[in-house]
Amino acid sequence: MIKNTLISVGEYLMFMKMVFRKPEKWRIFWRQLIIESDKLILSSVLLVGVISVFIGGVLVIQTASNLENPIIDKMYIGYMVRESLTLEFCSTMVALILAGKMGSNISSEIGSMRITEQIDAMEMMGVNSAGFLVLPKVVASTLLSPLLMLLSLALGLVGGWIVVEATHIIPPPSYITGIKAFYNGFYIFYSCFKMSLFCFMISSIAAFKGYYAKGGSLGVGRSSTQAIVVTSILILLADLIVTQLMLY
Repeated sequence: MIKNTLISVGEYLMFMKMVFRKPEKWRIFWRQLIIESDKLILSSVLLVGVISVFIGGVLVIQTASNLENPIIDKMYIGYMVRESLTLEFCSTMVALILAGKMGSNISSEIGSMRITEQIDAMEMMGVNSAGFLVLPKVVASTLLSPLLMLLSLALGLVGGWIVVEATHIIPPPSYITGIKAFYNGFYIFYSCFKMSLFCFMISSIAAFKGYYAKGGSLGVGRSSTQAIVVTSILILLADLIVTQLMLY
């Protein structure tokens, strides 16, 4: 198992070396970058938005039910909801969701091209297939994913506010005050950095699994499953390491 893991790591690093070669035609690269931005990031807005709104509402209810002590100011409920969304949910949890959506999309697309020999045809024509197919996906997901994190944070806070206004579980002004209290801008940077790192891992590992898929349509499905499992585990591991380095 250790031997196979080391072999896979070596193949991944060699694959990334091919991916990050200088594009042969920058015009084609920029065009593909726009296409991939729409396919990977914009298409995820609805999913991320809906989940964030409901999670924000759930966090308000759960936090309020655990802070029933009259001594504790209700303002802290809004503060804790904001911190929970910023530090963990809007980066790590959203990335785990995208690992399923984005990872399976990339892996199945490239895997299908591999088993239908489209990638082999590109290589016969002298095209760097890894760079042409994967680099726009990696750049788009890495650079634009922080926008999803910020959108998730904003909609999560809105979802919490909707619950507060609808149920009056706490006074709405207290919720707004808590959101504004003790603001730390570094936490936003920290969460955006994690989101970029996680989406880089998702796009590159999913592309790697799809690029070397074999065994027909079953092989494509297997590579997609492996990509989701591997990226989910690595996201949790990277979350632990990055948090230890940046926050402690």
